[in-house]
Amino acid sequence: MSLPLPFSAPHASDDRAIVARYLHETALPESAEARIDATATRLIEAIRADAGAFGVEEFLREYSLSTREGLALMALAEALLRVPDAATADRLIEDKLGQSHFTTHEAKSEGFLVNASTWALGLTARILQPSDTPESLLGGLVKRLGAPTVRVAARQAMRIMGHQFVLGETIADALDRARSLEAKGYRHSYDMLGEGARTQKDADRYFKSYADAIEAIGRAAGNKPLPDRPGISVKLSALHPRYEATHADRVLTELVPKLTDLAIRAKSFDLNLTVDAEEADRLELSLDVIARVALDPRLEGWSGFGLAIQAYQKRAIDVIAFMDDLASLAGRRFMVRLVKGAYWDTEIKRAQERGLEGYAVFTRKAATDLSYLACAKRLLAARPRLYPQFATHNALTVAQILELAGDRTGFEFQRLHGMGDALYRAVTEGDKLPCRIYAPVGGHRDLLAYLVRRLLENGANSSFVAKVGDPSVPIRTLLTRPGVWLENGAAPTHPGIKAPVDLYGDRKNSMGLEFGDRQALSRLLTLMNEGVSPTLAATPLVEGKPIGSTPARPVVSPSDGARVGSVVEATPEEARAAMASAARAVRATRAWPV
Repeated sequence: MSLPLPFSAPHASDDRAIVARYLHETALPESAEARIDATATRLIEAIRADAGAFGVEEFLREYSLSTREGLALMALAEALLRVPDAATADRLIEDKLGQSHFTTHEAKSEGFLVNASTWALGLTARILQPSDTPESLLGGLVKRLGAPTVRVAARQAMRIMGHQFVLGETIADALDRARSLEAKGYRHSYDMLGEGARTQKDADRYFKSYADAIEAIGRAAGNKPLPDRPGISVKLSALHPRYEATHADRVLTELVPKLTDLAIRAKSFDLNLTVDAEEADRLELSLDVIARVALDPRLEGWSGFGLAIQAYQKRAIDVIAFMDDLASLAGRRFMVRLVKGAYWDTEIKRAQERGLEGYAVFTRKAATDLSYLACAKRLLAARPRLYPQFATHNALTVAQILELAGDRTGFEFQRLHGMGDALYRAVTEGDKLPCRIYAPVGGHRDLLAYLVRRLLENGANSSFVAKVGDPSVPIRTLLTRPGVWLENGAAPTHPGIKAPVDLYGDRKNSMGLEFGDRQALSRLLTLMNEGVSPTLAATPLVEGKPIGSTPARPVVSPSDGARVGSVVEATPEEARAAMASAARAVRATRAWPV
């Protein structure tokens, strides 16, 4: 089966044009909007009435990232999970907690997670006062007994958070813990925690972790058919140490067989295997890999293969179209998880560092929310070639999708383990709509990067998760549509986030190139081919005259070995003559006495 044309779409299109198009595409009649309001209101009321509904959501409201305590907590997580030795951990704990107000923070929530974490952090701050240093306490009982207590108390706070975010430290633990939720109608997609492979040894270890997990999940999966079966999520960057556009040929040669192997294993148990989304500069490469695996004839008859699409990327709609075409070519259904996106801060910073013309992601949250709705509409229209999986903790988004879907078949919702519990008690346990839980599996040391992404996604004061449990926030405020907000004068682009090329005001940022953008790379290669001539020659000059006496040697491009010209090297005598000539020129132009 021949491959489709490589995916290619503008890397950083104009936000205004996209937003204008999405506003038109997502417009609904007033009757539909009224039904959405009614459904969303019912769900929000159910969330607020659910006693003990909040775990991580409560914690995020109590210690949001806009408070000193929230920032100190994030720094503490890094200290405890990255630092290898106790002495350094002591110093960092003192530094971070000494600047916060945990000892005076009275938790407004009665939730176990908030109270336990506040107690642990408050205890730590009481033991180490801002004026204390490890050196000042070395000779005393407080230092000898207090420092280990500090570490234990602070680490316990992190473990409490970890328990909320991670389903189990091993796949066996996670499967065992998942049984009670599966009995209530939930499905699971297991994610083996860990970031990108740095070495081939890392990649081999991650591959084995995925393969072993597929075997364990498959044995425990029961007899239900897809899509009502568990699955696994895999990161391509964990399977190859050079998973980047500059190594595309190597990646396609070495990674495609690995992912195909995992897919064949998942097919043997009829599981769902989803390729997780990564940064924008890897999107085209990811789709190249996915297309090759998807069209492997050994996977015929299996509808469990799929990927995650990030709505904050401006190319999200184009990815849906690509997967729709791929499904038609393969003659089977693919699963597509739609998420908002988890690497926004990274995407913004990378574009600025590289001096790109624009951003691959939206800079307004409202624009991302609008994109999510437009993508949801496209996915629902693509049934049955694509099986939409809508990852959201937002009651309004759930209501909008239900309105767009019409009949309530051929799709599912998804939530993160530890989040959205109350919402999906109403949606899944109450309304009997399918929901798959994205369930991380791994030890606490692997938690940090995942935890940071979750906190950054949901810790902002503007997020639905942060506001829904606050009874002082009117429900009507939570029902404000992103389109309404954008149509009422808000710019599609954030005024405080300048284009990468304009980062330094009057002084233009140095222009860079995104190698993960086929169109930009093609333009560069064209210019290189047009500008290179084999007749270029370099020779040493003295007073503007060539003096080289050695034979010319060829100069080749280090990228492909092609000859680009020749060079004549200067001899030591010629170099000394050139320096003497330059010295005479300098002396002749001096305007001050020697």
